[in-house]
Amino acid sequence: MQTYVNTPQSRCRFGLAHGDITPPVEIYYRMWGAATQDHATGVHRPLRATVTVLVPLDGNERQFIIALDHCVMGRREMDGLLDTVSTAADISRGELFVVFSHTHAAGLMGLERSDLPGGELIAPYLDQLGQTVSRLAIEARESLQTATIIYGTGRCSLAAHRDFWDPEHEAWICGYHPDAPADDTVLAARVHDEDGGLLATLVNYACHPTTLAWENTLISSDYPGAMRETIENATGAPCLFLQGASGELGPVEGFVGDVAVADRNGCQLGYAALSALEALPSPGTRFVYQGPVVSGATLGDWRHEALSSEDIEAYGEWQINRDSILLPIRPGTPSVEQVQAELADWEAKDTPDARAMAERKRRMLHRLDQLPPGDMFPIESVVLKIGGAVWVILQGEFYSVLQTALRERFPGTPIIVATIASHWGASYLPPCELYGKGIYQESIAIVAAGGLETVIEKTGDTIASMLK
Repeated sequence: MQTYVNTPQSRCRFGLAHGDITPPVEIYYRMWGAATQDHATGVHRPLRATVTVLVPLDGNERQFIIALDHCVMGRREMDGLLDTVSTAADISRGELFVVFSHTHAAGLMGLERSDLPGGELIAPYLDQLGQTVSRLAIEARESLQTATIIYGTGRCSLAAHRDFWDPEHEAWICGYHPDAPADDTVLAARVHDEDGGLLATLVNYACHPTTLAWENTLISSDYPGAMRETIENATGAPCLFLQGASGELGPVEGFVGDVAVADRNGCQLGYAALSALEALPSPGTRFVYQGPVVSGATLGDWRHEALSSEDIEAYGEWQINRDSILLPIRPGTPSVEQVQAELADWEAKDTPDARAMAERKRRMLHRLDQLPPGDMFPIESVVLKIGGAVWVILQGEFYSVLQTALRERFPGTPIIVATIASHWGASYLPPCELYGKGIYQESIAIVAAGGLETVIEKTGDTIASMLK
């Protein structure tokens, strides 16, 4: 019979800084093919950049995580950002990894859109973004201090499956599927200094920030902004949001123009995360059975006790693996010339769907522009074990089976899964059995069938080697 309960913890040096990265309202804003406007009319919630740096207690190895309230970024834009930050903050590019909240209400900041209305503001905005992130990286590094991260799990029903078969139109629709299961895991963590003070919180949840869609005209961080506000108002500490594997997950109520719905969705997740955070014990402790107490009934007495020095030392163990997982590019991927011709055809048409279809072709051209030479795509990966938890950061948009499979394989270890990292060249990675069905995510996938399963296996094997 177990007489104690350990709450997983990590010990490291931790630093964090955040700042505003909201673009000017006049910038090219159109995100949705069905949208009719090219510019925003205002700001609902500001966009944020959060830079976190993790460093072992002993040693100089570092991992900077740059979390941006944007949807995605292309290879050229990502290279420019990383080069700027690396030079200005004196950080090697190998220590930098950018992740996205994936809000769809921030606009697409692609330099290839510079000739569109407001597109001339994209390059200056990206320059300013690089300067802001550089400053935040320096501030995060200067704030480094010994910290304990303590992890918990909650549940939230915000996310729903979004691969829906429309029987009337006999087509797969990207929208709420009320009968399909969805991963509702909220992985939350508190970060404490050596005196027990709260430095930050972490929320890792998988759900597309697509509350706001084509009818919305306001720049917004979508539900992550309201979620952070809810938690920060309650805790007084900054909140880092990491988007999980949400390829087939979106909000139950989404694709709307009403910003109040985005706020409500964010509050829902915020309260779920707060519940998990409030349930966590003080860092550096375990819950221990003290024995029976004779009362009206014989009661079990459980108390929190300080961890042993050996346990505390174990929570500081650090292992990191930075790698590229090579996946075959999908056979039959169209050529740039083919898609350019299709784009020209749609731009010449005057039909209700022409504008949206032309946007699809522009995005396909953007994806093709990200492809490396050859027939393999390297998925960028970081797996970091700190004490009793593992952080996984991956390039690409994965179906949620990525995180559920890893957490099922290692049930006693909190596994943070952050996806949509680096540039968007990898696109979606759906399960093998969905290829050929015509589902949106599968139809624009760049890597061949089986890529998701390969990433799950290789990432799991890396974690297993660290946990030996």
